[in-house]
Amino acid sequence: MVQKKNLKKSKKPLKSNKFIRFTSTGLQMGVTIWLGNEIGKWLDLKYNKDFYESLITLASIFISIYFVISQVLTLSKDD
Repeated sequence: MVQKKNLKKSKKPLKSNKFIRFTSTGLQMGVTIWLGNEIGKWLDLKYNKDFYESLITLASIFISIYFVISQVLTLSKDD
């Protein structure tokens, strides 16, 4: 009976470390930009144009920056 009470008391919710939450941010940004670039290249080849790659890569850069800013704002609200 005493051991069960001790187990219940020791279960604390773990707070996530800020460093751990942002370790994958660079990878997420890189994959988002790379994927946008690859989609742009594919559209350039498919439609025989030369502006899709630049346009979609630029859009993916803004999307990845948006993701980073939203993660930072979420983290600052949690504190």
